Amino acid sequence: MKSTNPEYRPRAADLGMSLGILERGPQNSITDVTDVRVGHKTIISGEGQLRPGQGPIRTGITTILPHSGNLFREKVPASAHALNGFGKSIGIMQIMELGRLESPISLTNTLNVWSIADAMVNHLSDLNPGIRSFNPLVLECNDGFLNDVIGKHVKNVDLMDSINQATSPNIQEGNVGAGTGMTGFGWKGGIGTASRICESLLGIYTIGVLTLCNMGDPSDLRMSGIPIGEHLKPPGVSDETGGSICFIIATDAPVTARQLNRMAKRAPIGLARSGGIISHGSGSLALAFSTSQERPQIDDAHLASIFRGVVEATEESIINSILRAETLEGRDGNVRRSIPIEQLKKILERYRKNISEDYQ
Repeated sequence: MKSTNPEYRPRAADLGMSLGILERGPQNSITDVTDVRVGHKTIISGEGQLRPGQGPIRTGITTILPHSGNLFREKVPASAHALNGFGKSIGIMQIMELGRLESPISLTNTLNVWSIADAMVNHLSDLNPGIRSFNPLVLECNDGFLNDVIGKHVKNVDLMDSINQATSPNIQEGNVGAGTGMTGFGWKGGIGTASRICESLLGIYTIGVLTLCNMGDPSDLRMSGIPIGEHLKPPGVSDETGGSICFIIATDAPVTARQLNRMAKRAPIGLARSGGIISHGSGSLALAFSTSQERPQIDDAHLASIFRGVVEATEESIINSILRAETLEGRDGNVRRSIPIEQLKKILERYRKNISEDYQ
């Protein structure tokens, strides 16, 4: 099945969606936070009937590096929040207990979590000889609708490629890395990212969010407050309330792990604004970290703008994950279709026109 060139698929900003009141970052990406880099490895092979262990393969890995140094030696403050604990993550509990991140953050498919964690331990051990304990961080969503998930096709070399190829800026979205086989509100989904500039009494800071989107009912989808799902649904898809979603939140604000936990708890608001309900079977996690080298000094009373930045960037990253994704056929002829941009534009324009007329 022929795919659309992702270079010609717009982001939310290109369609005139404001999605809040804060200014977007220069690239509108998690990599707008200084020194944060993102790397993707996409794995696509085979077609036709599922042959467990062989394919077809529609999967990948995405790795986020909070800084360019040795993370085990130069840990960063971090925290996490479980929106719904149906996921198979590794490393979250120690981060919630100690408030420190000592590993790159990898996103992949559900059944590759353990092999990628093992590969991450090897990577950290090579960098830190003599150390006997590491806390690798791996999060997941299930891409089994399109991918031979039981085959565990993401290998050690793919993790290393995602680390070695990590770049800043990086605005790759949709069918890339861990997002290759994912679904968003019944449409093709995957990776999305966005950022906001937040001003507090102590300075101006950046919030960046990267989302791995693999959940949502088509009827619930909202963009810029408009009920898209009431007017536009993917053919042949009626109910997709399950699935999972992962949020990686980065900031350069000098905040504590406790404050990062408060930030992570705001990601569900952005999800709700896009129509997500966090169903029973949803593995939904938010992880937040800070790259600041300053001593934490922002009083809780001054976090409002930063909280707003998390909400707005989270909502936009979800929408971008759907807008930028291309139609993809996977195992057994299963298809996830890209949301049709021209039809979407007409819906957006109709609502905007009605709102404008109401205020004339």
